Amino acid sequence: MELLLVRHAQPEWDRDEVSYVDPGLTRRGGEQAGLLAQRLLHERFDRILVSTARRAQETAAPVRAAHRDVPTDDRAWMHEIRMPDHWEGTPADEVNRALREAQHRPRDLWWEGMPGGESFRDFHARVTIGLEAELGELGVVRDADRLWRVPADAPDLLLVAHAGTNSVVLGHLLGLDPEPWEWERFASDHTSVTRLRSTPIAGAHIFSLQGFSDVAHLPSSLVTA
Repeated sequence: MELLLVRHAQPEWDRDEVSYVDPGLTRRGGEQAGLLAQRLLHERFDRILVSTARRAQETAAPVRAAHRDVPTDDRAWMHEIRMPDHWEGTPADEVNRALREAQHRPRDLWWEGMPGGESFRDFHARVTIGLEAELGELGVVRDADRLWRVPADAPDLLLVAHAGTNSVVLGHLLGLDPEPWEWERFASDHTSVTRLRSTPIAGAHIFSLQGFSDVAHLPSSLVTA
């Protein structure tokens, strides 16, 4: 079984100096999404799962168009950690200042997330519970030793989501203890592809990291973080 974790293309977080909490893509992001779709023409997967966030939906659109024969579903559990709703329409410099200052919070406050937004605890639970339920429907189940039972006919999946979501998925499948800054220790670029493959071991399976944040499909001028 393989899982391809794709981060969305560059989003337009602010326009005319105003912030948006669920933005679409920039013009550059649209170019990145098109090149991603071309790259994925050479990949095989049995199902596409897409975050409900607008930036993920727009990134996935050309991929879906190029793979009309592949079943595709939207998943709310794959949405990025939710930022405060009151940031919608807030001056961009205020939001950027809040994010810069948040980098220096003590560990316990990192777990709480941004004031008015989703806590990292809730975000981590949402993603891991959703992931295990999704895999469980395919017969892929984790045991008490953090090993996985993977049927021989388990399908290959493409997930189009976010830096935070993909980092939580990655850490969970690799059996790592969570940190409230997952997207910082697994920093990935826009439209990057991360590959996980199930590997038989000890009478069960582990998920092995085969490639991380691959942006070989982008020219250097289009690589953004």
